[in-house]
Amino acid sequence: MRREVRVSDAFFDDLDRQLGAERGTNGEPSTTDFLLVDMPEVIEQFATGFNGLPLIDASIPDLRMMIGSAVLARAFVGEGFEIEPGVVELIGIELDLG
Repeated sequence: MRREVRVSDAFFDDLDRQLGAERGTNGEPSTTDFLLVDMPEVIEQFATGFNGLPLIDASIPDLRMMIGSAVLARAFVGEGFEIEPGVVELIGIELDLG
Protein backbone atom coordinates (compact mmCIF):
# COMPACT_ATOMS: atom_id res chain seq x y z
CA MET A 1 0.00 0.00 0.00
CA ARG A 2 1.37 3.38 -0.97
CA ARG A 3 0.59 6.16 1.48
CA GLU A 4 0.25 9.86 0.84
CA VAL A 5 3.01 11.75 2.67
CA ARG A 6 2.56 15.25 4.01
CA VAL A 7 5.17 17.38 5.73
CA SER A 8 4.34 19.36 8.87
CA ASP A 9 5.54 22.82 9.76
CA ALA A 10 7.45 21.25 12.67
CA PHE A 11 9.46 19.15 10.20
CA PHE A 12 10.44 22.25 8.22
CA ASP A 13 11.28 24.05 11.48
CA ASP A 14 13.62 21.17 12.39
CA LEU A 15 15.37 21.40 9.02
CA ASP A 16 15.74 25.18 9.22
CA ARG A 17 17.14 24.95 12.75
CA GLN A 18 19.78 22.44 11.67
CA LEU A 19 20.65 23.61 8.17
CA GLY A 20 19.55 27.16 7.58
CA ALA A 21 18.29 28.90 4.48
CA GLU A 22 21.70 29.39 2.86
CA ARG A 23 24.69 27.12 2.27
CA GLY A 24 27.46 27.52 4.81
CA THR A 25 30.80 29.14 4.00
CA ASN A 26 32.42 25.69 3.99
CA GLY A 27 29.79 24.14 1.73
CA GLU A 28 27.42 23.03 4.48
CA PRO A 29 24.04 22.15 2.96
CA SER A 30 21.00 24.36 3.18
CA THR A 31 17.43 23.33 3.86
CA THR A 32 16.72 23.59 0.13
CA ASP A 33 19.68 21.30 -0.63
CA PHE A 34 18.26 18.63 1.69
CA LEU A 35 14.76 18.99 0.26
CA LEU A 36 16.00 18.56 -3.31
CA VAL A 37 18.65 15.88 -2.79
CA ASP A 38 17.62 13.71 0.16
CA MET A 39 13.95 14.38 0.84
CA PRO A 40 12.56 12.36 -2.09
CA GLU A 41 14.00 9.14 -0.59
CA VAL A 42 12.64 9.98 2.87
CA ILE A 43 9.19 10.50 1.38
CA GLU A 44 9.43 7.30 -0.65
CA GLN A 45 10.32 5.23 2.41
CA PHE A 46 7.41 6.60 4.42
CA ALA A 47 5.06 6.21 1.43
CA THR A 48 5.94 2.61 0.57
CA GLY A 49 7.54 1.10 3.67
CA PHE A 50 5.71 2.66 6.62
CA ASN A 51 4.68 -0.63 8.23
CA GLY A 52 8.27 -1.88 8.15
CA LEU A 53 9.75 1.19 9.83
CA PRO A 54 10.63 0.95 13.53
CA LEU A 55 8.14 2.07 16.14
CA ILE A 56 9.08 5.11 18.19
CA ASP A 57 6.84 3.99 21.06
CA ALA A 58 5.33 0.50 21.17
CA SER A 59 2.11 1.92 22.61
CA ILE A 60 1.64 4.19 19.55
CA PRO A 61 1.71 1.94 16.44
CA ASP A 62 1.00 4.82 14.05
CA LEU A 63 4.20 6.67 15.04
CA ARG A 64 7.28 5.43 13.15
CA MET A 65 10.85 6.49 12.51
CA MET A 66 13.22 6.15 9.63
CA ILE A 67 16.90 5.84 10.50
CA GLY A 68 19.25 6.25 7.60
CA SER A 69 22.10 7.97 5.90
CA ALA A 70 21.80 10.48 3.13
CA VAL A 71 23.89 12.25 0.54
CA LEU A 72 24.06 15.45 2.62
CA ALA A 73 23.84 14.01 6.15
CA ARG A 74 25.97 11.25 7.59
CA ALA A 75 22.90 10.00 9.46
CA PHE A 76 19.36 11.10 10.23
CA VAL A 77 16.21 10.08 12.03
CA GLY A 78 12.91 11.11 10.50
CA GLU A 79 9.61 10.76 12.35
CA GLY A 80 6.21 10.19 10.79
CA PHE A 81 2.70 9.69 12.11
CA GLU A 82 -0.14 8.03 10.23
CA ILE A 83 -2.78 10.69 10.82
CA GLU A 84 -5.49 8.75 9.00
CA PRO A 85 -5.51 5.51 7.04
CA GLY A 86 -3.21 5.93 4.07
CA VAL A 87 -1.85 9.35 5.09
CA VAL A 88 1.46 9.91 6.88
CA GLU A 89 2.59 13.27 8.17
CA LEU A 90 6.31 13.81 8.69
CA ILE A 91 6.63 15.55 12.05
CA GLY A 92 10.34 15.82 12.75
CA ILE A 93 13.90 15.12 11.68
CA GLU A 94 17.30 15.11 13.36
CA LEU A 95 20.42 15.25 11.23
CA ASP A 96 24.02 14.25 11.93
CA LEU A 97 26.06 16.26 9.48
CA GLY A 98 29.32 14.72 10.66
